[in-house]
Amino acid sequence: MNQKVKSEKTRELIIETSFQMFYEKGYNDTSIPDIMKRTKLTKGAFYHHFKNKIEIGIKVIENILSKRIHKGFIAPLLENETRKIPDLLNYVFTERIKGFSEEEKALGCPANNLINEIGCNIHDFRIPLQKLMSNWHKVLTKTIQKGIDNKEISKGVSASSASTILITSFEGTRGIRKIYDDDNLFKNYLEGVKSFVKSISN
Repeated sequence: MNQKVKSEKTRELIIETSFQMFYEKGYNDTSIPDIMKRTKLTKGAFYHHFKNKIEIGIKVIENILSKRIHKGFIAPLLENETRKIPDLLNYVFTERIKGFSEEEKALGCPANNLINEIGCNIHDFRIPLQKLMSNWHKVLTKTIQKGIDNKEISKGVSASSASTILITSFEGTRGIRKIYDDDNLFKNYLEGVKSFVKSISN
């Protein structure tokens, strides 16, 4: 393995380990020594890649959280060729939540956790977090507008408002589920999404 590849793998290890620790413990309760211990990296090897925890946090948002949102919620919208828009919305906002592991149920949404914990306090995180959420909202809004144009979604519906409702209901449910060991919250959410999509469909 050449030095460049080895260096990149070390960098990826730090980012992936940091993501998992932020998810498990929270950003504020995870220290650089904690990350170094889990990665088994020396201080020199660690600081060769990152000067501080904020730099790591930004890369966690850009390299992991953004990709998770894209894979689960954006790519299915962009790649759709067969589903009608109402069916697509139901699929995107219900199927993923059905497959959550017990850890994912207990710990909530990693992006939402980071937003709630430090998004408003650490300025360096605001821009990448805003970019992540804005991109999701933008693609979803275009998808719903396409449904309106195709007469699959009611003419009087605001595509932007409908997007906000779908995203915030998903994120809110994941956040509230953290304080309840009760999957009925997910059941209620799934029923709510289906009712909402039906209410805006033709």
